[in-house]
Amino acid sequence: MAKSIELLAGYWTIAGDRYPMGPSEVSPFSLRERAEAAAGAGYTGLGLVYQDIQANVEKMGLKGMRRLFDDTGIKHVEVEFLGDWFELGDAKSESDRVRKDLLEAAVELGARDLKIAPKMWAEEIDIAHYAKALAEVADEAAKNGIDVAIEVLPFTNIRDLTTARAVVGQSGRGNAGLCVDIWHMERGNIAMSEVAKLPASYIKSVELNDARAEIVGTLWDDTIGERLYPGEGSFDVTGFIRAIRQTGWEGFWSVEVLSRTYRTGSLKEQAKRSFDTTMELLTKA
Repeated sequence: MAKSIELLAGYWTIAGDRYPMGPSEVSPFSLRERAEAAAGAGYTGLGLVYQDIQANVEKMGLKGMRRLFDDTGIKHVEVEFLGDWFELGDAKSESDRVRKDLLEAAVELGARDLKIAPKMWAEEIDIAHYAKALAEVADEAAKNGIDVAIEVLPFTNIRDLTTARAVVGQSGRGNAGLCVDIWHMERGNIAMSEVAKLPASYIKSVELNDARAEIVGTLWDDTIGERLYPGEGSFDVTGFIRAIRQTGWEGFWSVEVLSRTYRTGSLKEQAKRSFDTTMELLTKA
């Protein structure tokens, strides 16, 4: 019997009128509203970002969040987005503080992984240094069975799979790996054949979405505001799904759609449409 397909609604997919690095990353929708909308659409997972986690910790505590997820049928969780884990001095100290909070949330909420970001708007990288820094984050996460996923991003210094694989490999940590998002593969000109050659153990999170053939504005503008639901754009989503499956990876899929248009619509519509379009392609692929 084929394994059932499970989907996680990435934070930004149903966060409402919010976007990364905006004035506020806290969703205008309550956590219960989002969990109920996600579950009602068919999702079994929900993604959370740091600011929103902290806002809800103040309201109900981590245990209250866990009870809410249990009540609504949300069994998979992903937390993000840790930056500056590779820095020194004050930036590293602040990153360590955020890491502590995110891992505490991950433990209480039963999160599969912690997503982490490379250095934004940078190109140069000391792979040995990054590998050592990744090992430190992974060791802390491993104490509670949590994976760490570096998201490969075209506007950072980990923008290709060669660099990403080198950092993960040199870290020497089995719970360290990658978040592979089709948007970043397509916009980073990374071939699906290269994705298919990833070791399954390196894949800790997979994200699905779509976009137009042409970039709208800057790469940053395009990624935070111009994504489309899977199957509604120009990306080879089925080819990407097949490439991921070719690696032997078997996990729940995440849907991450950031759209200036979609995020102002109704919460239930955002949840249902993102789930239905994605599930259709996963079933076909």
